Amino acid sequence: MKPFLILQLRPEEEASDDEFRAILDKGGLTEDRAHRVRLEREGLPETDLDSYAGVIVGGGPGCVSDPQDQKSSVEKRIEDAVLSLMPAVTANDVPFLGCCYGIGILAHHLGASVSKERFSEPVSVARAAPTEMGKTDPLLDGIDGPFDAFVGHKEAVQELPPGCAHLVAGDACPFQMIRFGKNVYATQFHPEADGDVFALRIRIYRDKGYFAPQDAERLTAEARLGNPQAGAAILRNFVKRYG
Repeated sequence: MKPFLILQLRPEEEASDDEFRAILDKGGLTEDRAHRVRLEREGLPETDLDSYAGVIVGGGPGCVSDPQDQKSSVEKRIEDAVLSLMPAVTANDVPFLGCCYGIGILAHHLGASVSKERFSEPVSVARAAPTEMGKTDPLLDGIDGPFDAFVGHKEAVQELPPGCAHLVAGDACPFQMIRFGKNVYATQFHPEADGDVFALRIRIYRDKGYFAPQDAERLTAEARLGNPQAGAAILRNFVKRYG
């Protein structure tokens, strides 16, 4: 049985470990079925994508749309590493699920605009819903109506990238989930997240510009009220479909 390649971008040890645990937990994966690579501290290994069941990219504090001269050397290295995979992923329709940062990478690779001009969302639980096309997509199996989406992002896709299907929409951010080809997916929300995951991230990223620091306690309480079932279903469906 092929493992899934899980690429992580978070420089904070606690946040990275918790994200990895959440991906395994929500996706129904065991550690022996995951090849974890922390791109903020190691390079992308020589990668034969055919040796993996699929690729999952986690989130992180970097922004694709930031000017190059404002990105740290680590952020540049991470971005270059993930972007280097995208030609093979899209050309060969490799099973791919990009979470938050991943939608910016996919859209940027496909030539769409990714910016902070519109559609940013504070750390929160937003309402999202499958589009008509999304209702028939296998990754959204069992999700027929609006659901809680755990969000928090400064940049967003500004228009549907060429060749993509629009699967999930939100009120504040219309492009919450897209698909290129048959197997290349990306979400603006965090399908691995729940109230505990967001409580930890709120604590770690409280001074990173996602929200006013004095709002941390309120945001934590609100996150704990969110229902993570739909996001978990998307991760499980991805693992089940390609694993």
